[in-house]
Amino acid sequence: MSTSDQDQAVDTPIAAPDAEERRLTPRQARRLRIVLSSVGMAAMAVVLGLRIASRSSVLVVGVYGLALILCGIVIELSRNGRTRLGSWLLGIGLIAAIGSDWLLIP
Repeated sequence: MSTSDQDQAVDTPIAAPDAEERRLTPRQARRLRIVLSSVGMAAMAVVLGLRIASRSSVLVVGVYGLALILCGIVIELSRNGRTRLGSWLLGIGLIAAIGSDWLLIP
């Protein structure tokens, strides 16, 4: 090794592992989806209670009842390891529930 090679080796930073992509383990992903679904279920229950108190409509019960059922389905999917499907269903379903509340319920 020549002197220039030694100088170059000292100046060149050692390739340290970057902050590796921290991916969730399957168990962590399932638990995260279960927690998110449970929080969504609790939020939908609260909103359902508030909406029923302000106006009693079958449409309100239907929309938020379906959202509660959807959250339960996502919890069950997450328990069975279908976390991606559960995530998509949770996101699309909750957006649909909020959108239908905004568009359909006077």
